[in-house]
Amino acid sequence: MATITTRAAIAREPHLGWQITDLELEDPREHEVRVKFAASGLCHSDNHITAGDAMVRFPMVGGHEGAGVVESVGPNVTRVKAGDRVVCSYIPACGACRPCSTGHQNMCEKGLNAGSGMFLDGSFRFHKDGEDIGGFCSLGTFSEYAVVSEWAVVPLHDDIPFDIASLIGCGVPTGWGSAVYAAGVRAGDTVVVFGAGGVGSNAVQGARFAGARYVVVVDPVEFKRDTAVNVFGATHAFATAEEARDFVVDATWGQLADHCILTPHVVTQEIVQAAVLMTGKGGKTTITSVGHANEKAVTLPGGFLISFQRQVRGALFGDCNPMYDIPKLMGLYRSGDLKLNELITRTYSLDQVNDAYQDLVDGKNIRGVIVHDS
Repeated sequence: MATITTRAAIAREPHLGWQITDLELEDPREHEVRVKFAASGLCHSDNHITAGDAMVRFPMVGGHEGAGVVESVGPNVTRVKAGDRVVCSYIPACGACRPCSTGHQNMCEKGLNAGSGMFLDGSFRFHKDGEDIGGFCSLGTFSEYAVVSEWAVVPLHDDIPFDIASLIGCGVPTGWGSAVYAAGVRAGDTVVVFGAGGVGSNAVQGARFAGARYVVVVDPVEFKRDTAVNVFGATHAFATAEEARDFVVDATWGQLADHCILTPHVVTQEIVQAAVLMTGKGGKTTITSVGHANEKAVTLPGGFLISFQRQVRGALFGDCNPMYDIPKLMGLYRSGDLKLNELITRTYSLDQVNDAYQDLVDGKNIRGVIVHDS
């Protein structure tokens, strides 16, 4: 089978960071396309791989936010053709399975192997010295080229830059949808967003666009708090949950928040409990970020929920439907209703991927983006 060589960042095991290496990449098979990536978002989820917080198969090509050009297609591909600009959805949307056909493309049955990078037939497209290597979320956008399912690409308009487009494949809809769809924010609501990074900043934008009266951010990093208020539309920002709760109690006359949305770098039991206790009667806590793999983050006395009829739920991809919501978010960006240029604090080369994630951990970036040299 024909192959090409591609330069990529792979993780061989936790706590060793990303290794830059050359890989062999197969041609696309049926319903697959090969994408030449122009940009890849540096999402915190990939950092969970090297931190040991993600249940994945090693070795793994990182990256699940990417945009570029279709270089070639396999047999029976109908969604795109060679030469098309595309953005990758880290959850594919086939449009035909039960979840897709009932309006839940974020749970498409074609997305079963996110943690292994394996295709549905049990095969891989990345190889090195005879070893099979998966791509995170069956993508692997920390590579100059990748073979992906045609169901994981969405056509990209010519006027949307690749660096911006890469973020619309995960961080933007995940945050936006966590507020608008999963939480169901409505006009006049009080919303508290824990964590104002690449996902949380979009939860802030989504909550404001939905008409929330108060959008309160909790983040220990001053730079992120300032950006949330001055750029993305938060009404207030605090360094601790205690400060935020004092404000919410006063602003709502003791009724507390309608929604808490959790988008910190790691969800902990302390954060979940603080969020639940900050919601009032009928309030909802929406958990979007993940926690440490070996820790239980959601452990609550039943009375916390029963007495106020509170809800706690998880959100995958912000309940968004990729084929519908990715184009919609492009339109909101185009009309000026969604700020995306401001999300990108800095761009990096592929060789700088470890420096980029150190900047993320140090709180220096809202979102970093890899710009592939090729």
